[in-house]
Amino acid sequence: MPQSLDALWEKVRAQKTLIPSLYGDIDFDVTPERFTDDIAVRSTLPKKFASKYRAGILKDSEKVERARAYTLLGDTVADAYAALMPRYGFRGLISMLKQACDEGLHAVADAPQELTDFILAMETTPDWVDMALVREGARLSRNQMVNLAPYVIRGAFVATFMNKYSGLPMAITGTLANDSVNQRINETASFFTTATLPGALERFGPGFKAAAMVRLMHSMVRFNIIKRCTPDKGGPWDPAVYGIPIPQVDQMPAGTMPAYLTAFKAMRKGRKHFTRNERAIVELSRYQCFLLGLPEELLPAEAPDIIDTMLTYSGTLREGYDHDTCGELTRATMSVYRPKDRKLLSQLHNRVERSFSKVFFTEAFLGRKDKSKAREMGVEPHLLDYALFTVGNLFVMPRLIAYRTLQDIPVANKVADRILVRRIKELLVEYGHAEYTTDAAQYTPTTQESVA
Repeated sequence: MPQSLDALWEKVRAQKTLIPSLYGDIDFDVTPERFTDDIAVRSTLPKKFASKYRAGILKDSEKVERARAYTLLGDTVADAYAALMPRYGFRGLISMLKQACDEGLHAVADAPQELTDFILAMETTPDWVDMALVREGARLSRNQMVNLAPYVIRGAFVATFMNKYSGLPMAITGTLANDSVNQRINETASFFTTATLPGALERFGPGFKAAAMVRLMHSMVRFNIIKRCTPDKGGPWDPAVYGIPIPQVDQMPAGTMPAYLTAFKAMRKGRKHFTRNERAIVELSRYQCFLLGLPEELLPAEAPDIIDTMLTYSGTLREGYDHDTCGELTRATMSVYRPKDRKLLSQLHNRVERSFSKVFFTEAFLGRKDKSKAREMGVEPHLLDYALFTVGNLFVMPRLIAYRTLQDIPVANKVADRILVRRIKELLVEYGHAEYTTDAAQYTPTTQESVA
């Protein structure tokens, strides 16, 4: 059961007293500009959904108030640990976290209580998680991670900064440079790909460690932006406009994307309930998001609730697109050359993958009929893009279908799984070693010295 609205707001306001070094100057009773419950103000909800659902969303006052609260909620345990940066330095925090993930808390000499709280929060698997389904979801997801994800990850990455209110942290952290964009794309791909390996999300698995590192990275971003990039320090981050950096609700769309796409597919077929295989995919997504610090209320289990949660998020996030933030991030992401070499085959793959991602992004996140947003963002697919998308599908779809068929055949499924696991490990080498760190020295829109 979700916590009461009063309890949720108490948790939000408690951030100020629990972590005063980070949130002491934030007024959690001020609704930031980014949040809107005004039907006359356009939200990020695509037009076809806004006309059908937004009025109903805004009429539910409790649902809207919960969305308002989550807009102001960070990650209490990871934030408290990141707030130790002035004492330990960001490398010191990273080192202790890695050791705690690899060897256990007992191995960290003089571990601060904040690290203990962080790790224990991740170790305490809630009752609503079905780990057997999580493992099955990982097995089933290996096919998509090998045969589809490499072609859509660029488009999925673009979807995370369609809005200036949620995308500004990425611009501030210096992600506009091509090398940095490629690193972030690869880190995102590496995290979700690693999670599908056998045992990866177990306590001492690489997926568990990656989730901890991602949480710390997000909290470090919050710390550095709030401490270094507010208007009184010459930076662009105004809490009255943007709220807090990377709140829980901004992490939800990327983390629950597999669950959302699965729910959307089921609902489009007229089903409100998942098949067992679909539920396994959803359960994997929910557990990954739990490890990333998201609360149960943002991770519903049923298809209608998953869709409703996403619509509520989009329907209360004010529309905001500017070419200096969103446009630069989009252009950098779509233009970056991703392969590690310049061989002819690699160049061809990069061209097909770029077009494939462009079409995937518009179809999955904007809708075929509403091209104005894609045009504004500079990612509207053209005839060549659709042609290359078709060419890519001739390679992608047969492999997806073949492996999906083999996954349900006894004996053959074990052979297919070994092949997929081997290919995932090869992909992880291609993506490179994921650091999941944020260097305060690279934060561009401020003149302040690093606090890390």
